[in-house]
Amino acid sequence: MPQSEMETLMQLQKETIESLRQLVDSQRVMIEQMTKSHEEQTAQLNQTIANLNETVEYLKKKLFASSSEKTKKDGFPGQIDLFNEAEAAADPSVPEPTLEETVGGYKRKAKKPEATREEILAGLPVVEVPCTVPDKNRNCPYCNAPMEAIGKKVVREELRIIPAKVERIQYVQEVLGCPECKKDGTSVIIGAETPSPLLKHSLASSSTVAYVMYQKYVNSIPLYRQEADWKQLGVKLPRATLANWVIKCGIDYMEPVYEQLHQHLLERDIIHADETPCQVLKEEGKTAQSKSYMWLYGSGNDGLPPIRLYDYQPSRGGYHAEEFLKGFSGYLTCDGFGGYSKLKDVIRCGCLAHMRRYWHEALPGKPKKSPDKTPAEMGFDYCNQLFELEKEYADLGADTRKAKRLETEPAIWEAYCPWLETVNPAGGSRLAKAVTYAKNQKPYIENYLLDGRCSISNNIAENIARPYAVGRKNFLFHDTVKGARASSIIYSLVEISNVLPHLLKRGSMLLYLSAVDLW
Repeated sequence: MPQSEMETLMQLQKETIESLRQLVDSQRVMIEQMTKSHEEQTAQLNQTIANLNETVEYLKKKLFASSSEKTKKDGFPGQIDLFNEAEAAADPSVPEPTLEETVGGYKRKAKKPEATREEILAGLPVVEVPCTVPDKNRNCPYCNAPMEAIGKKVVREELRIIPAKVERIQYVQEVLGCPECKKDGTSVIIGAETPSPLLKHSLASSSTVAYVMYQKYVNSIPLYRQEADWKQLGVKLPRATLANWVIKCGIDYMEPVYEQLHQHLLERDIIHADETPCQVLKEEGKTAQSKSYMWLYGSGNDGLPPIRLYDYQPSRGGYHAEEFLKGFSGYLTCDGFGGYSKLKDVIRCGCLAHMRRYWHEALPGKPKKSPDKTPAEMGFDYCNQLFELEKEYADLGADTRKAKRLETEPAIWEAYCPWLETVNPAGGSRLAKAVTYAKNQKPYIENYLLDGRCSISNNIAENIARPYAVGRKNFLFHDTVKGARASSIIYSLVEISNVLPHLLKRGSMLLYLSAVDLW
């Protein structure tokens, strides 16, 4: 073969080898990319499976486990008490056990003393039913002399309930006429004054409306059930009539009292706020299935009579809270809802109960093989440390409580916050939600330390929501916006009916009396 052909052939082989090398390199890169993509997909699928398993365990806990988040008092996370067990367990006030208690294996706890009959019946009026000896037996069976009463004794007691009954009340007006003027052809007639009706051209009285409101807003009995009860009492009152009574009296008689209480609330130093969903069927611009909200506001533990107010609004926009609390400047305790950030000139305090709830929901559902605590357990323990200290300070005055808090609780926060930054959970997990919530609340969660009257949690607002939630479970929805507004007013007055006289100024007592007449 000629030299030129050999060189051409070798050049061709070199080019072929180079192209094959490039092809192998490109295939290697493609395989590496596919492997990396496969590993990422596998990791993502594994994380999705882990999140789904976590959700299943969470739902199982919600269905079958205890709903309480409270636990026994623990030490600081990671704290070892093995070497100071004697000091930690010692209690000089504990008496030595007896031989019987030691041999028996355990000491039976003393039962809580049961309430006596007198304690149970102390607030009830007493009606005596005299049981006398008949006249024919009042002579001595031996000498036939008349016998005298020498005493009496209570033989037994029973409870009697008088069922509700409906009476038909007629206001009969006396009419006077002058007979002398009548002789002269002049008719002079004077009628007696009659009390004004609660509602014009209506059968409603203050007692009937109060009864309907009490059944609906205290006993959570919907109007359709009350309609059946009225029928049993012999009166066919349609639920539409009952609803008209409630709405009309709620707006006309109670709203002025509500507005006065609203002004009192804005003058307080501490307010708790929350919101809960509700449904209104007939609301302009919204479908019947859409959500509306009942906003909840309450005064804090400031030593003054409590105020509890409900405020119906068509949405969850933070501007509703901004409008309702316009003029308030103080401490606002609420959860992590971002809508409260719209409020200006307030010191926002976070809720440790909400934070602990997130850690509790992230706790592992199955027992761990490792003795080390998970991040969820660590976060949960930190919250429990603070709650245990708050229990100790519950009965102290505001100034003393603040001083005690500043002695003990900042150290826990100084350990908690840096530790929180070290937790890097997988996205989408309940642990990630707990960490995100905790980090978002860092600007607010320690503000309760500024005032001893502030609470470490927003349980006051959650307790305000509870009566409404029970009622909502029964009546399911509000028919109209006006009905929802009336319900918010009536619920507010029901919750604080026992302290209304202390809250209203003397000039507002007429407003109070007009509302109290309904009770």
